[in-house]
Amino acid sequence: MDYRTQKSKKKITSFTKRITIQKNTISTDKYRNHTPVWTEYFSCWTYAVTYQFDQENAGAVTRPEQTVNFEVRYCSELKDLNSTEYRVLFENGIYNIISVDMMNYQFRTIRIRCKYEGQMKS
Repeated sequence: MDYRTQKSKKKITSFTKRITIQKNTISTDKYRNHTPVWTEYFSCWTYAVTYQFDQENAGAVTRPEQTVNFEVRYCSELKDLNSTEYRVLFENGIYNIISVDMMNYQFRTIRIRCKYEGQMKS
């Protein structure tokens, strides 16, 4: 087993958490009203790194902000992932996508940087 194979196997074992990626679609009711709806698009295993820091805004009020980096394995379902049409569900929380990093287009992993927006409603 060479070094690259060993390194990739070690990394695969660190993908221990499950995320669901939702896509924003338009639903039409019987009166032809258009309503945006979040639908489940794809679910996969991830390696999540959480950062929490205080951010100052213009009013000199400090509020905590939680940013999470999700690293997932590259797959064809995620090749068009972007921050305007998709969001992430993780451990009963909703995360808006800030940016998507294709990791130098090596087609191995994708890093999704997200901001915590709140808990899912039951």
